[in-house]
Amino acid sequence: MVDAALIKECSDPGLKPAIVEQFIERAGSQDPLAVTVRSGNRVVLVPKPKTAKEALALIRDNLGRNTVRVGITQYSAGLGIVEAGQMKPDLVDACENMRMGTALFAKVYRIVTKWYGNPTEKNVLPQVFDDAIIAWQTGYFEGTAVFRAEDPGDVKLAQPEPVRHDGADTQADFPGTETKPGVPAEASTSDPNKAGIRIDLSGIGASR
Repeated sequence: MVDAALIKECSDPGLKPAIVEQFIERAGSQDPLAVTVRSGNRVVLVPKPKTAKEALALIRDNLGRNTVRVGITQYSAGLGIVEAGQMKPDLVDACENMRMGTALFAKVYRIVTKWYGNPTEKNVLPQVFDDAIIAWQTGYFEGTAVFRAEDPGDVKLAQPEPVRHDGADTQADFPGTETKPGVPAEASTSDPNKAGIRIDLSGIGASR
């Protein structure tokens, strides 16, 4: 469980603490130095960094040829970085990682919520949150590269009831990474902008 004080001090004010807790539990890590490296559908085994310096070196070594996620929020290390030399220690600072990660997740959650038509029905809210989590993990939702997409702005984020997944969703085995027909396995996860659409929800909100 991530420290409540850290959530209160460092997470995006647009997300309720309970949502942040669920987000970290489902898609994040308890370790600020956690570095997850994926190549296509495979998790690349890398040495566990013991210091921020080791974590940053590990990120630099893999950035550009693999998908690298970092820290408590498993933030996408390559966002906004042209060269590995531009890497900043903020990525492995617990508070800064929380700040950046929750702010970006809040945008992703707004994108998904808007697509659903800002639903209020309790039976729909868990699905919206699930799709926001998977969009965070793959970088993609219904044809949209969510990390680089425009923020829809003032979208009211509902708080779904906590759902137990018995550890099914882990950073080492992301759900929704199955390959779509016609989409190479490598493209489904190695590049967030090429990831396949996880599930066909075209019947929901199709008129929007």
